[in-house]
This record gives sequence, C-alpha cells and structure tokens, in this order.
Amino acid sequence: MDAFTAGLLHRIKATQSDLTRAREAGDDFLADVEQAELDDLHRLAAEHGVEVGAPCA
Repeated sequence: MDAFTAGLLHRIKATQSDLTRAREAGDDFLADVEQAELDDLHRLAAEHGVEVGAPCA
C-alpha cells in the first residue's frame, strides 16, 4: 500500500470517528461538516481507485 492510499484510508477512518462523536454529542452542524468531509474523501478514493470498506452511517 502506498503512502497516498494509507493516508487516505487513515483520514476516512478518523473522519468516520469524528462524525460518530458529533452525532452522539448532538452537534448537528459538526455532523454536517464531518459528513461533507467524508463524502469528499470517498469521492477522492473512488477517483483514484482506492477500495474503501462499507461507509459507516
């Protein structure tokens, strides 16, 4: 796995955790921000052929 792929997958995992925490805290604005970031990361992964596991909701 190259550095780009590893970094992207790490950012996706971290963003998923941040999204979960924001939702659990009831912070709708932060949850929206984290969801947008996660969507962007998944789009970037798809554009570069990086396989990502099932997204967390």
